Amino acid sequence: MSESKLFSPAKAGAIDLKNRVVMAPLTRNRARAEDDTPHDLHVEYYRQRAGAGLIVTEGSQISPQGKGYAWTPGIYSDAQVEGWKKVTDAVHAEGGKIVIQIWHVGRISHSVLQPGGVDPVAPSAIAANSKTFDGTQFIDTPMPRALEENEIPAIAEDFARATRNARKAGFDGVEVHGANGYLIDQFLKDGANKRDDAYGGSVEKRMRFLKEVMDAVTGAWSADRVGIRLSPFSNANDITDSNPQETFSHAIRLLNTYGLAYLHLVEGQTGGPRDIPEGGDLAALYTLFDGARMGNNGYDRASAVEAVESGALDLVAFGRAFISNPDLVDRLKKKAPLNEPDSDTFYGGGEKGYTDYPTLAENSVAAQ
Repeated sequence: MSESKLFSPAKAGAIDLKNRVVMAPLTRNRARAEDDTPHDLHVEYYRQRAGAGLIVTEGSQISPQGKGYAWTPGIYSDAQVEGWKKVTDAVHAEGGKIVIQIWHVGRISHSVLQPGGVDPVAPSAIAANSKTFDGTQFIDTPMPRALEENEIPAIAEDFARATRNARKAGFDGVEVHGANGYLIDQFLKDGANKRDDAYGGSVEKRMRFLKEVMDAVTGAWSADRVGIRLSPFSNANDITDSNPQETFSHAIRLLNTYGLAYLHLVEGQTGGPRDIPEGGDLAALYTLFDGARMGNNGYDRASAVEAVESGALDLVAFGRAFISNPDLVDRLKKKAPLNEPDSDTFYGGGEKGYTDYPTLAENSVAAQ
């Protein structure tokens, strides 16, 4: 019996992939506290997982304003670029491909994480019933400040700068984070965007920030090196929309005009049920996009194989399974058992629960 298509080569725009298993972006909160720079621990973590067809890094803020959690890395300073360069060199030395997820969290932040202790920003002054991590504990996200119309283009330029820095750092591309209730998602969904100017109101106006970001990013690097992540039906970070099918049909039609590397969709609730609300049609959204389609949320070997074999997806992203199985692709190929992840070590800390999960080979040696 021939090997599953899941383990066959693929292309995501200009990026050649050795298989169709993607390491999903996973916030792990281990950047250097003083300057949000990745370091040697990140080098080893990502190197271990270079068997993936593609690694998407943890979300990395495009500016100090874009930061929402303690100890998340950035991609706006020279030191951060140098830190990430060591990561990309290590992944490439192992034959892997890696893109960086670039994000701005918008209202999912706190003044203690913002430069000068200012309020977080958002499309509208509407607080999210959510929490963030300040380095000591989880705290409620506060009322944000609504962005002035003339401030918004500068944020799009921050995305462009982050993209240029990603090129300098040796990444194979970038993934724009447009999901999970962060800034782009806040502009797209009408529960968080109550603006009455050029950036809000009609579904077309709510697309404007997304378009400006994508224009900026694809102006900084060719579109076939750019992917985007969306979560049409997810209410992560207290985000809602009155008609997500309509909203994201518009968004994906817009995105399809760029010739992007891939579209990455969170299917259902982020990290939760895969259920789609009444009126929602995930397959219809995928059909609006001509590039590589990446699905994410709760996939196991069987469902990933089926999705790729059927042609529903080109790529399948795995999250938690990659946390605890650095050799996940090898394990999936061999139908081998998986290590269970330790949720107590997901966020913050050092090597424990980060770089110390054993491979199949190491398990075999230990068993002898």
